[in-house]
Parts: sequence; C-alpha cells; structure tokens
Amino acid sequence: MNTTPDITIARVYDDPASDDRTRILVDRVWPRGIAKEDLDHDDWNKEVAPSDDLRKWFGHDPDRWAEFRNRYMHELAGNADAVERCLKCCRKGPVTLLYAAKDREHNQAVVLRDYLSQRMKSTTT
Repeated sequence: MNTTPDITIARVYDDPASDDRTRILVDRVWPRGIAKEDLDHDDWNKEVAPSDDLRKWFGHDPDRWAEFRNRYMHELAGNADAVERCLKCCRKGPVTLLYAAKDREHNQAVVLRDYLSQRMKSTTT
C-alpha cells in the first residue's frame, strides 16, 4: 500500500508526463476543445468537482479563493463516495488530477490535491 501520497495536478491542455500515473479528470464539465478520445486519462470523476453553484459563484476570482477553498472542503467532507473513488486510486500509486482552468494556483484541483493528501496522511498515522 502506498503510504506517502503522490498526488500532482496538471491542466488537460498540457502534454502528459511520460510516467505511469493514474490520470483523473476532476472537472464537472468536459473541457472545451478536447475530444474524449484525445484526452489521456484513466477516469473522469465529475462527482468530486465543486457543485455548479459553488463553481459559478467562484468564477475563478482570486479574491474569492480563500472562501472557495473553505466551501469546497466542506463539500468534499460531505461527498464520501466521490472522495473515496479518488482515494482508492491514490492508495494504488501516483495520481495526477486533471483540470481545465487557466489559473494554475486557484482551481479545484489544488484544493482536492490538498484534501486527498491530508486524508491519505491521516489514514496512515
């Protein structure tokens, strides 16, 4: 069992790394301009993405980042099945969470990576 979480994030528009990682799309809607057969991914867990209301409220506004993080963490805490689906992959080996947002620092994959890492650490201690 993997005890050290190895969770990275990447934009769907980036070239995939050549390593053997599980790649999970974590957006609620399919990314624009990419055909489903063209995205190198293993899973699309749209249920783990922020709710439509939260996503629309945030609007990728960095001024709302702290509140978005709090609200999304709260949603994740109440979304056990979708979170467990991600954790199951994390327990097997390295994972890359894929997202489409332009902002690399203020997006749901950043929050989800931190949340999953913390969950992995708390189950191994």
